[in-house]
Amino acid sequence: MPCTTILVGKKASYDGSCIIARNDDSGAGSFTPKKFVVTEPSQQARKYQSVISGVEIDLPDNPMRYTAMPNAKAGKGIWAASGVNAANVAMTATETITSNPRVLGADPLVEKGIGEEDLVYIVLPYIHTAKEGVERLGSLLETYGTYEMNGIAFADTDEIWWLETIGGHHWMARRVPDDVYVMMPNQLGIDAFDFTDTKNYLCSKDLQEFVATYHLDLSLDGTFHPRDVFGSHDDSDHIYNTPRAWAMGRYFNPHDAQWDQKGPQADDLPWCMVPEKKITIEDVKYALSNHFQGTPYDPYLSAGDTSQAGMFRSIGVNRNDFLAVIQVREKAPTIEWVAYASNAFNALVPFYVDIEQTPAYLNNTTGDVSTDNFYWSSRLLAAMADASYKQSLIHIERYQNQVAAKAHALLHKYDALIAQAEAGKKITLCQQANEEMAAIAKALTQDTLNKVLYELSNNMKNAFSRSDA
Repeated sequence: MPCTTILVGKKASYDGSCIIARNDDSGAGSFTPKKFVVTEPSQQARKYQSVISGVEIDLPDNPMRYTAMPNAKAGKGIWAASGVNAANVAMTATETITSNPRVLGADPLVEKGIGEEDLVYIVLPYIHTAKEGVERLGSLLETYGTYEMNGIAFADTDEIWWLETIGGHHWMARRVPDDVYVMMPNQLGIDAFDFTDTKNYLCSKDLQEFVATYHLDLSLDGTFHPRDVFGSHDDSDHIYNTPRAWAMGRYFNPHDAQWDQKGPQADDLPWCMVPEKKITIEDVKYALSNHFQGTPYDPYLSAGDTSQAGMFRSIGVNRNDFLAVIQVREKAPTIEWVAYASNAFNALVPFYVDIEQTPAYLNNTTGDVSTDNFYWSSRLLAAMADASYKQSLIHIERYQNQVAAKAHALLHKYDALIAQAEAGKKITLCQQANEEMAAIAKALTQDTLNKVLYELSNNMKNAFSRSDA
């Protein structure tokens, strides 16, 4: 059960953009190489067949161009994961979530339904607003059913929507309030729902009847609590899920007393909050790299009482495959920030999405290890830095800060050029900027690999102090 999601409303972000961000993680004991690509309408199938479930779906004849983060290895499906289409609508799918036996007994999962492998591919090329994304996906869920529980985010320049699946055919969605951020580990998250407010809440057409028929509402006072109705509160949630929400909340609202009062295993942590200050891209990256720094649960803790180190599942875990932070800006082109491998050690790099191709350094991911691409370079860097943590941490911090500073400088430069350019030249400028950014990332990544390899080599068990050179 992988992945962690953060959503940031436009009044909570530093520049008024809608931000949706998700770590895409492999399951325990596995890693999935990913690549950053553009899918053109001519490459989009008109009849889609899922590899996992085998379900066949007829798709519309008018797909749009979109970016995607598919698997680099063929054979297990496309897994398009995250992207932005030509209508400037963003989607990330999915955050695996949980349910309970009462729900799954009333509406069993559908073995031949749709799932994470399919969702971006069959939804993103056909939607023109975030809300339209909810409506299209909701219709597909009702028609085909799903074989797993998932949470999916949509964003446009005005709003963010979050959809959660319920059993095999049901779903609910909430518009993210503009002034909040949302914390989503692998657990059903929505903690409030108003069936009468269709401007901010949507759901499958029979959801209320479904709840009543199968006696799913557990409230004593008539207040509807979606988490209690549809979600889980298992012991494993208290190790794997709730501590991640606690860590994110402590970062964005450090002075809120509830974190100390409730602790990392509380079942009633909020789904969304107004942050103490506006949230930046760097904030999102840091939160999605969190490994419980400053707490007794940090797996890298080496001083004092280390008995609880590594007790909880970190957000920045070894099996992060990629991070996509999609920044849908109203007065400037949308940016998709990309990082590969473990977030505790990688760098987040911005790319314009109004493009026809992506840089080779991001899209030429191979099945075998190679420093010719960003994915494997990032995974090598993470493994070596982890093994030489104390010595290499300074190199990682400098690397991440250098990439971020150069990224913002490049965006300032090209935002101005793109704003002044003729319509026919904007795509060329976006692609030019992306190539420059990829070259910067490659050079700084290689430099940091050199430094971390040196530190790790000095830590080898067969090292000896006497030299005969």
